[in-house]
Amino acid sequence: MALASEFHDRMLSLGLARVSEAAAIACADLIGRGDEKAADQAAVDAMRTQLNKLDIQGVVVIGEGERDEAPMLYIGEEVGNGTGPNVDIALDPLEGTTLTAKDMPNALAVIAMGPRNSMLHAPDVYMDKLAIGPGFRTGVVTLDMSPAERVSALASAKGCSVKDITVCVLERPRHEDMIEEIRSTGAAIRLITDGDVAGVMHCAEPGKTGIDMYMGSGGAPEGVLAAAALKCMGGQMFGKLLFRNDDERGRAKKAGITNFDRVYTRDDLVTGDVIFAATGVTDGSLVPGIKREPGFVTCETILMRSKTGSVRRMTYRNPVS
Repeated sequence: MALASEFHDRMLSLGLARVSEAAAIACADLIGRGDEKAADQAAVDAMRTQLNKLDIQGVVVIGEGERDEAPMLYIGEEVGNGTGPNVDIALDPLEGTTLTAKDMPNALAVIAMGPRNSMLHAPDVYMDKLAIGPGFRTGVVTLDMSPAERVSALASAKGCSVKDITVCVLERPRHEDMIEEIRSTGAAIRLITDGDVAGVMHCAEPGKTGIDMYMGSGGAPEGVLAAAALKCMGGQMFGKLLFRNDDERGRAKKAGITNFDRVYTRDDLVTGDVIFAATGVTDGSLVPGIKREPGFVTCETILMRSKTGSVRRMTYRNPVS
């Protein structure tokens, strides 16, 4: 029999799905309404309420921000009902607040859970990210390579032309040179406006999403969440923290990071077995968004366990008054 303090991922997985479902459904009325803050707050409130029903002694390691910046689900906040295993929680109650406000694709409610100290306590700085799907030898692409070299190496490993490679990139001015270099190879680019957790996850299912690789810089906390997803789905990820000033280096030191030049692999970012749940808010390539009909709201969740590599897709149809 499992001890109460043991991280029993199978027993906790359905509870975790309920947490992401609650967050997604809570902001259903705010899709396309142009109010990012209201949508985010609704998701945060619902996620916290549902988390506190779980039999866990949880600590938020990736959350809404530092304690002085976020009233709820801040980094270091204790969640759960205080019984059961000690766990790390990484979450983004609404990954894609702008996507939700504008009713654009791929907004998700996302959460990951693992044993205590299983996830990097990433500071709120940028991270240079590179990800590919499963089935390739370790190091087929690296952060040391130029964007063009990565495209060429992946095409060679796949046995295809570079013209058959599609790279997902966050559309930001800082990526203009990289985008130009990738396009010079003949590869295609899928630009996304927000939501790079979903962007990285797309690499794990290229047959479904059409995405072979993700590259570019984005939030480091989102990098840990993306690594948790890839740990379950399969695939490689590399990340290196980027610092713009001494304040950001101070944030990293506060999080216990001493080597500022370290390149983290997927299994450095997430060291233990985790469970991961993502519920669609708006329609996307991974999961459909929330659907409303008279008397009901329906959402779909992808629920995954890294220990078994299982991926479960669940439809939740809930009566509403």
